[in-house]
Amino acid sequence: MSFSSAAVVGSPRWLLTETSLAPFALKASESKGRRHPERPHLHRSPFMRDRDRIVHSAAFRRLMHKTQVYVGPNNDHLRTRLTHTLEVAQIARTAARALGLNEDLVEAVALVHDIGHPPFGHAGERALRRLLAGHGSFEHNKHALDRIERLERYRPEFRGLNLSYEVLDAVACRSKAPLCAEFADFRGGPQPSAECQLVDLCDSIAYDAHDLDDALRAGLLAVDDLQELELWNEAASAVGLDSNGEGQWMLTRRAAGAIVDMLASGLIAESEKRLASMRSPTDVRNALEFVIAFEDRRKDAKKTLERFLYERVYRHPQVKTAVDEAERIVERLFEAFMENPLKLPAADRARMDREPLALVVADYIAGMTDRFATRTAETLAP
Repeated sequence: MSFSSAAVVGSPRWLLTETSLAPFALKASESKGRRHPERPHLHRSPFMRDRDRIVHSAAFRRLMHKTQVYVGPNNDHLRTRLTHTLEVAQIARTAARALGLNEDLVEAVALVHDIGHPPFGHAGERALRRLLAGHGSFEHNKHALDRIERLERYRPEFRGLNLSYEVLDAVACRSKAPLCAEFADFRGGPQPSAECQLVDLCDSIAYDAHDLDDALRAGLLAVDDLQELELWNEAASAVGLDSNGEGQWMLTRRAAGAIVDMLASGLIAESEKRLASMRSPTDVRNALEFVIAFEDRRKDAKKTLERFLYERVYRHPQVKTAVDEAERIVERLFEAFMENPLKLPAADRARMDREPLALVVADYIAGMTDRFATRTAETLAP
């Protein structure tokens, strides 16, 4: 199905905001449109309307009870997928405004970027990928596109949220998204849009800083463990604190914020240089490399932090225990619904006549929150 735009009649007030955008920014007035054309709104641009549909979707609300980094269910102070998503949107909007990119599009892309993640973070995704090995596997970005284009409902006359091409394209063009038939309508050049690139890197800023903060709050790490990290030492120095001063809680909170500020400021500075020669969104698409990037002096320190998090946090025994249990829950759910599809909700059973049962079951499980998955597995237990 192709995309098309309804003609802009008159002078919608949101058009005035486009005069301040850089020439390489994607403009709502030049959008490729939606699969189902809609009349323009006087006050809200197409990208603003996309943002609102995402926020009001069931899939977005469920992010509130989906794990960001699985460290156990009993700590209300740790990030969820929803709070992580809001933090990414906050960082990305600041950078978009500084660079002259389309802030409304960036916000919509940031808010949609984690929709499609199954319960229990990457543990749930790994379990579904393994369970669907004989059915095309499971991939978050592909599932995310399917959920917002088909599984969510916005109007009775068609399926999906009917989002703008540019938002859907960003889902298909994320750095970790694979090449697949489902993305055939997208990826119109060697590189994603600048707005997509920006959200991708702001996502990494948020989880680098905040996974470290959460690990300290959860007791997986102590401040003394971080002395080998250049970014941490620079951040702690920048906020003028030490572990004997205002206390570890305040130290970690302020230092995590300083890491975000350092990485985001460096990203803006480097991206300004790379964007200087860009004259249109097409130039961005055809560039030899990303036009949104971190400073060289930050890249190694950032990679060191990510390796540290992988070894000391994501593979921590406490996390490993919780991850193993999460994968077992997903496996129990999958096996139970495959053995007795009548336990699926009516809307999902209706798909069984035209789609493989394994994919229907995987879609249903992927939409669950952590606590709903846990409770459901308990009720289905023999």
